Amino acid sequence: MSAVADTGRRVWHPRVTDALLVVIPAVVALLGLRIRLQLADTTPPGLAYLDLAVGLAGCLALWWRRRFPLALAVGLVVLSAFAESASAAALVALFTVAIHCSPRATTALAAANLLALGVYYALHPVPTAPLWLLIPFLFSGPAIAVAWGLLVRSRRQLIASLRDRATMAEIEAQLRSERTQHEARETLAREMHDALGHRLSLLSVHAGALAYHRDAPVEETARAAEVIRENAHRALQDLREVIGVLRAPVGELPLPGVTDIGELVDDTRRAGTPVVLDDEHGVTTGERPVSETVGRTLYRFLQESLTNARKHAPGAPITVRIAGDSDDHLVAEVETPPTPAPPEAAVRPPGSGEGLRGLAERARIVGGRLDYGPTASGGWQVAMRLPWPA
Repeated sequence: MSAVADTGRRVWHPRVTDALLVVIPAVVALLGLRIRLQLADTTPPGLAYLDLAVGLAGCLALWWRRRFPLALAVGLVVLSAFAESASAAALVALFTVAIHCSPRATTALAAANLLALGVYYALHPVPTAPLWLLIPFLFSGPAIAVAWGLLVRSRRQLIASLRDRATMAEIEAQLRSERTQHEARETLAREMHDALGHRLSLLSVHAGALAYHRDAPVEETARAAEVIRENAHRALQDLREVIGVLRAPVGELPLPGVTDIGELVDDTRRAGTPVVLDDEHGVTTGERPVSETVGRTLYRFLQESLTNARKHAPGAPITVRIAGDSDDHLVAEVETPPTPAPPEAAVRPPGSGEGLRGLAERARIVGGRLDYGPTASGGWQVAMRLPWPA
């Protein structure tokens, strides 16, 4: 409704303005003729009516003032030098030029308008009007027309500038929204990789072991089957949480923290991999607090490192050390001893290296660093250094 009304104003209102600017100069021309005929010793009536006809034709031409502002203004200025009735129409044309044309053209036409009026009153003097009264009258008309036109022009430029700024602000807001959505998708994808990848890697390792050791004792088979069942159930829960976040209009993905590291280590132990946790400052128990971002990064680091250790060194003991200085940095290390390549290596899931690249990116975001490589004894170590402000 408002859009239709707004559109109606843009189409209807300028036409009303054009009609008024045609009628008003015509009325002024008629009044001027009446006054002229009432004066003594004036122009003959026939010449006066010819003056009026020329002026009315100039007023009618104002209907096309928006399309040909400069040409129409020049023509009316020439007519106003010989026809007094065209002077009002010439002022309207000067007003239009001040709105739509350059300041140089406006100044030139204002000067030409003054010259044309001077020529007319020099050819047709008014006996009853002294010169000192005519001079302010001659200057006031063009001055008012130019000032009014420039005021309208500046107002339109201001409105256009405000509209441009509003459009730019809307575009910037849209870009910020799209960037926020993109960052949210990246965060969600990273969390899905870390959460589900950990569970699915356990399923792959134990399923591969069961497929290879078909003659394994019943106890080992039952334990591996229990690990598979438990991690499949947890993976399904993680997936449901992620889908719930995607479907909800508002909400956040439940993210693990540093206090969940103990449960992570216990899961690894229940899966059959011995893990030694050396927490120097009691970070995992909450005795020495860390920020939420650092704690979540530390959890994801240990989760990915334990998963890689089980894939590439199944059954080998894993040592986890968490140390550092609360005034400097928090250092976490995951180390596995040297192990010969067992026959089970043939069924290990291949690695793409995305996990380590993701950990390096996580460390970089929080101002830390990731290092990994073989140890002096032939084992493998992954270490992450994170900021730990006091």
